[in-house]
Amino acid sequence: MDTTSFVERINQKKATIGVVGLGYVGLPLVFAFARRQFRVIGIDIDAEKIRTLQKGQSYIRHIPALEIKKHVDAGRFVPTEDFAKAAECDALLICVPTPLGLHREPDMSFIENTGRSLAPHLKKNQLVVLESTTYPGTTDELLRDILEKGSTLTAGKDFFLAFSPEREDPGNPNFDTQRIPKVVGGLTPACSEVAVALYRAALDKVVPVSSTRVAEMTKLLENIFRSVNIALVNEMKMVCERMGIDIWEVIAAASTKPFGYMPFFPGPGLGGHCIPIDPFYLTWKAHEYEMSTHFIELAGEINTRMPAYVVERTIEALSRRGKALHGAQVLVLGAAYKKDIDDLRESPALHIIDLLIARGANVQYHDPFVPHIAALHGFVHALDSVALSDANVRAADAVLIVTDHSSIDYAALVKNAALVIDTRNATKNVTAGREKIVKA
Repeated sequence: MDTTSFVERINQKKATIGVVGLGYVGLPLVFAFARRQFRVIGIDIDAEKIRTLQKGQSYIRHIPALEIKKHVDAGRFVPTEDFAKAAECDALLICVPTPLGLHREPDMSFIENTGRSLAPHLKKNQLVVLESTTYPGTTDELLRDILEKGSTLTAGKDFFLAFSPEREDPGNPNFDTQRIPKVVGGLTPACSEVAVALYRAALDKVVPVSSTRVAEMTKLLENIFRSVNIALVNEMKMVCERMGIDIWEVIAAASTKPFGYMPFFPGPGLGGHCIPIDPFYLTWKAHEYEMSTHFIELAGEINTRMPAYVVERTIEALSRRGKALHGAQVLVLGAAYKKDIDDLRESPALHIIDLLIARGANVQYHDPFVPHIAALHGFVHALDSVALSDANVRAADAVLIVTDHSSIDYAALVKNAALVIDTRNATKNVTAGREKIVKA
């Protein structure tokens, strides 16, 4: 393999970058390279996404349409469904979903299908990087095997292969793709060299590691760390509630310690593609080595049952006011999994709505960023967001705050509501009507 020629093409901005999967990870990556004057071919199997991008429009709230149109019009960004376009690329960055199956086993179908679609178009001296979160060994076992069998080329000899975990935090104004340090591990030292050169051409900081497996495990550790600590604070929340102690005041006090403590915050459950899913990739792979990850699995159990805990707290709060949940009007505030974004992936709001409806509640929701919830991915209720009008708030027997969007006037909400179930401490600064607020 010709590493020198590859690196020169990168340094001279002559390389064409292919990004496969144009979602919350792939699309920001497109623009990280396009802004540095690279030509980027974006490949996705969703025809509607491709048509939207070709028209210079956006389907992700925090990615402005103006930026898409600018790069499409300049020819720096070419959206397509055609996998044959991969042959035009010097590097192929795979950013496809890695969900869990019904029994919490890794679903590798997106990676497998992408590998099979790319393999016939693979060429010598091309770089392939997997960015999708997965278990250690996916890159050098599963993906490598698919690419080699489908192309007759050999990884590490004819083409470069690496893994670089995505680190997106949608809605965080302090960090974008360019500014977040990028971990990169190659199949061989040469693979690492060219992958590092590629990312350094577009991103502020690149962190090389010794192998694809180290890079894969790095991503899992990051999110398992968060999952375990969130589970801890969620369990503390339930204990504090029984003891009549405000967990949010406890966290604020503990956070004054300048060493040995990092604040994590309780909530109605985990959301997003990473934290609810990634830990189970490691627990599944650990079984291959006759290991049980009890600590990780316990954290998963605690976090998974939080939506049910929120519903139980809602039932208790309504009961104290002489109202049953069955037949009650419940307004769920927030559908996205975190504040100020439009991302519904694994959102606890969907699980909570399911449980409320199953218990006989009449449920409406409001989310300024999610106008419609489709009946997809196990969620069986198609719903439209209602206005957060005074009349709608007053009509509800309970308003359940699941996502603490910044645009909501929480003082007005509490003023007009009969009962507020607050899972995010969104009402912490509200002074009037605090007798209506129940922390959950």
